[in-house]
Amino acid sequence: MKNNRKIIVVGDRVLVKPDEARTRTSLGLYLPQGVESKESIQGGYIEKVGPGYPMPAPGDVSDDPWNQEQVEPRYLPLQVQEGDYALFVRKAALEIEFENIKYLIVPQAAILLIIRDDILENLQNDFEA
Repeated sequence: MKNNRKIIVVGDRVLVKPDEARTRTSLGLYLPQGVESKESIQGGYIEKVGPGYPMPAPGDVSDDPWNQEQVEPRYLPLQVQEGDYALFVRKAALEIEFENIKYLIVPQAAILLIIRDDILENLQNDFEA
């Protein structure tokens, strides 16, 4: 029987594959020595993103909760995207292992900054035009 398991991230959580290079990220961003020794800040690539922050449905206030129609949940999407490189507060991360690969589950609130490749590509395209 073939294994068809997959990870689904919920809420405002982000699945990160940690960057093992502690002193310098693959993008050339240097982390100070104090940060390296305390391990309070870590970087990694975002693998999966949750749907975001749940929002109340319009007309959600009702006196009769049993008589409501089923409404698809609405979410305020997260700022981060799959493929972004993120620096985050390590203390807020939970480490898991899925199919022998280590990941971190990080709430978006713990992410300090992201580096996105398409920003650089758009700048290069603007200069070429």
